[in-house]
Amino acid sequence: MTDHVRLGPVATWFPDTTAEIATLPELAELPANRRDHALALGIDTVHTADAMTEVDLAAEAARAALDAAALEPAAVDALLLVTGRAPQYLLASEATRLQHRLGATRAFTTAVGDLGCVSVSAALTLAASLVRADPHCRTVLVVTAAKTPTRHRYRAPMTLLGDGAAAVLVTADGPARWEFVDQIVRSEGKYADLFRIDYRDIDADAWVEECADESTYSFRLAVESKKRFDTIVPELLRRNGISDHAVGPILMQNLSSGAFAFWEEALDRPVDKVCRANLAAYGHLGSMDMLVNLEAAATTRASGEYALLLNSSPVAAWSAGLLRRV
Repeated sequence: MTDHVRLGPVATWFPDTTAEIATLPELAELPANRRDHALALGIDTVHTADAMTEVDLAAEAARAALDAAALEPAAVDALLLVTGRAPQYLLASEATRLQHRLGATRAFTTAVGDLGCVSVSAALTLAASLVRADPHCRTVLVVTAAKTPTRHRYRAPMTLLGDGAAAVLVTADGPARWEFVDQIVRSEGKYADLFRIDYRDIDADAWVEECADESTYSFRLAVESKKRFDTIVPELLRRNGISDHAVGPILMQNLSSGAFAFWEEALDRPVDKVCRANLAAYGHLGSMDMLVNLEAAATTRASGEYALLLNSSPVAAWSAGLLRRV
């Protein structure tokens, strides 16, 4: 059993094709107020995966992470795939499809999902628990991919979606940028289907992401999210003996410039500038946001400095993670 869990390397992978937000054809289909909102999110471009599946994207990022660590796929002890919201097939296994694609033949393999953007936080908690508790599990590969599930990238009234993938190795003693210190994940089922896609008996081209009640999302869920973070962030820092001012700018998911401004005021904490830069370049990438921001922040944090990762989902779920730069 080990107390130390290390994260890294983190690898990101994006399709070559990009689109400028102002040129997206779907914006012409939106009412004027929605179009203005989409253009004011703080997103300039997104990468587009076209015919590639989420497993295709995930495999590229996974290979990049393994190459960076000079690790053979057969050496991976566990493979955790953070699943998307629209698998290629029902009943089929996306996680073992990725396992086969990589050649991770001996890895304990499973999928982690159903918490929206917070699924990656759940996957990191599971990965860290495996490394800490199982002496035979020294290397866990966590992989997540983002591909818009419908032909519409604009998710009203929240954000605009981009495509890509990311992977991170979670190890007991491997090369790493971060030490995984602790994390708290919470959820609330009364918001379980606040955002949804009705897909049964509907052609995929007609799928639409819908918010069942925008006032609930914009007001009630926002208030509850603030209360959740006001509870779990102090708990996380207190139980690890870390002072409030020691964590620096927070890392969050990338939804919109307005969301960053809201959380900076609500939590009285600055958001790391890498989040705004990644929002502008990639749009919202679901669970992938946290890994993209974590990798970017590694270049700005000195050895020994802490990073506070706050993640949330309209499912609803919330997480607060504490990492230390190696």
